[in-house]
Amino acid sequence: MKEQDFIKIPIDEDVDINLLFGNLDCNLDMIREATGVEVFQRENHILLKGENSELAKDIFMEFISILKRGQSLENQKAAYIISLKQDGISYEKENVDSDIICFTTRGKPIKAKTLGQKKYIDSIREKDVVFAIGPAGTGKTYLAVAMAITAYKNKEVQKIILARPAVEAGENLGFLPGDLQEKVDPYLRPLYDGLFDIMGKETAARLKEKEVIEVVPLAYMRGRTLDEAFIILDEAQNTTQEQMKMFLTRMGFGSKVVITGDVTQVDLPKGKKSGLIEASKILKNVKGVEFCNLKELDVVRHEMVKRIIKAYDNYYKRRGKE
Repeated sequence: MKEQDFIKIPIDEDVDINLLFGNLDCNLDMIREATGVEVFQRENHILLKGENSELAKDIFMEFISILKRGQSLENQKAAYIISLKQDGISYEKENVDSDIICFTTRGKPIKAKTLGQKKYIDSIREKDVVFAIGPAGTGKTYLAVAMAITAYKNKEVQKIILARPAVEAGENLGFLPGDLQEKVDPYLRPLYDGLFDIMGKETAARLKEKEVIEVVPLAYMRGRTLDEAFIILDEAQNTTQEQMKMFLTRMGFGSKVVITGDVTQVDLPKGKKSGLIEASKILKNVKGVEFCNLKELDVVRHEMVKRIIKAYDNYYKRRGKE
């Protein structure tokens, strides 16, 4: 085997080859699968052979650059970088993970992990009303909560309102045990989880007691006008047309609104149209309103979640139910 027949990539001493290749060579296997290139390791360099060797080289060089900057290269990030490179996009040049929103109580930085998430965060900063539409695992709710907390800490708003329609999976609140708060709390749990993770349970509870933070069912929004507030409506695909209009008109001076939802997961009764789907048609050209469409590529959960979402999408496309 002559080395001149291969593309050669030098590996500096400060680059850990185990981190580069990933746990059990998972990063290496992903590059081989994506490019069809043969990869051979030597003491201080890598040799590549195959039709897509230049693409494989670009991927390796980006991996190496990330590691040399002291950043992590976990499996999900590596897979995302490969996907971007296949489309001719550089993760590094787009500065995807350079913008830290805030830190969790454990000191973990919260930041965009995909281009879609970066656009979403930038849109929240720049626009008054932002719709985030996409599948589970794309960070729609969590990033919105992080942005709301940051806006409050920076004194950009005086209040945080987190709302959710209490209509899911056909359950009727009237038949659930407990008082009203106990009935709606299970529906609001994802919002609480985000608050507790970022602020800590005690701080969030104290601010909730002072009504600086409100976590409420959507019905509680009727008749209110909210000034200097960061207002999030989660699971908006389960609002009716009337509820969506009601919610959007609660916005007061100095407020910011973020609406999140997944249009493939509508749980409304048969015959009821989703307010989120209608709003995406009615408001698409309204100044100050931004729509961010997150895709399976933006999923930051287990790799299997992406595969499941893609399988469902392909199934519905075949059946004409996209």
